[in-house]
Amino acid sequence: MNYVLRRLAATLPVMGVVAVVVFLLIHLSPGDPAALIAGDLATVDDIAKLRVALGLDQPLWKQFLLWLGRILTGDLGTSIFTQVPVTQLLAQRLEPTLSIAVITMTLAVSASVPLGTLAAYKAGTWIDRAVMVFAVLAFSVPVFLVGYLLIYAFAIQLEWFPVQGYTRVAEGVGPWLRSLALPCTNLALLYMALLTRMTRATVLEVLQEDYIRTARAKGLGVLAVLGHALRNAAVPIATTVGVGIALLIGGVVVTETVFAIPGVGRLVIDSVQRHDYPVIQSVLLIAAGVYVLINLLIDLSYRLFDPRIRY
Repeated sequence: MNYVLRRLAATLPVMGVVAVVVFLLIHLSPGDPAALIAGDLATVDDIAKLRVALGLDQPLWKQFLLWLGRILTGDLGTSIFTQVPVTQLLAQRLEPTLSIAVITMTLAVSASVPLGTLAAYKAGTWIDRAVMVFAVLAFSVPVFLVGYLLIYAFAIQLEWFPVQGYTRVAEGVGPWLRSLALPCTNLALLYMALLTRMTRATVLEVLQEDYIRTARAKGLGVLAVLGHALRNAAVPIATTVGVGIALLIGGVVVTETVFAIPGVGRLVIDSVQRHDYPVIQSVLLIAAGVYVLINLLIDLSYRLFDPRIRY
């Protein structure tokens, strides 16, 4: 418990630095949201009045303190353009993004761990080479290019899945899964490649240990031996899964853009184009918090895989 409390306390200065960096990056970037809202026909006085109304005329340090004070009270602010609370905007966009993330990681982990283990067991054979060729290709080809190829092949030519868009789960599990099949497959290929390579390398190293040779000499079956090896290789694999979940935040933005899915990623893209400060700052800060939380959970999970680890 003390370890957990210490790690939670250590995240506070990290989140503080992230808040400062996010605020400065957004507010010092070129572009004026007041000018975008006012339109091309607005005069200089009109833009100046709008800046005052939006609070953009205040010094940066004062804007930062006001924003930080609202964040600490749970108020993420209000969108400059839509005048809708940021929490409400996120709630409207959260389902598609969470759906993509959960299905993507489920596909990636369930496919890559067996593939990597098989490649390690069959090291040097054509099976191993085929798995590695797949992993290199899946990791090398850009996500957006794979997305367009999937759309062309399975949505336009075969017409198995919708080209773009998202169907909410409330409208039926079947249509919901059909709308997510291509985007989740698109994104899962990248993480399958990453996890497959890590699993192969880790399991291959463990299979060369003396206790594995002893287990084989005692007549244990292939599945039993691979089970022992996989358990001892679980720590780096779990770390890679956690890092993959954190990296998924960026991948979702590209995927939602390609497949026109109204998720948090699309919300970020639209907000960046419009310089909607409250939305961008809140999303980036939440993403950083999720990243920190995932790393904390990874550290805590080590004990499950290796009882020798003490905190």
